[in-house]
Amino acid sequence: MEEKKTRYSDEELEEFRVIINEMLEKARKEYTTLRHIVMHNGSNDIEDTTPSFKTVEDDGAAQLSKEEASQLAERQYKFIKNLEAALVRIENKTYGICRETGELIPKERLRLVPHATLTVAAKEKLAKGGKR
Repeated sequence: MEEKKTRYSDEELEEFRVIINEMLEKARKEYTTLRHIVMHNGSNDIEDTTPSFKTVEDDGAAQLSKEEASQLAERQYKFIKNLEAALVRIENKTYGICRETGELIPKERLRLVPHATLTVAAKEKLAKGGKR
């Protein structure tokens, strides 16, 4: 009888570390851009009249209100913190273990949601039983 895995191997953890670090890099860039929008949106200084100032990023920024950018920045900050916490779990080899059931979270789920701390079943059960 095959013994049930209780944790991911170091090689598997390394695969997730790479995925998380890539996501973190992208998330931090987006967060910086959003913070810039929040800090500099609505300033009618010389930048607004300089034709070369308009870039693709600025066009997107123009579409976001300061409030929207602030909300997105807050969500991005939480996402970054969740990814950083996942890296800590990789370090102490508890990554990928459901905090409710103690079972391994399937790799497919972790590849999509690398900061997940619950299996889908545990998440649905918690959602039905009231939010945590």
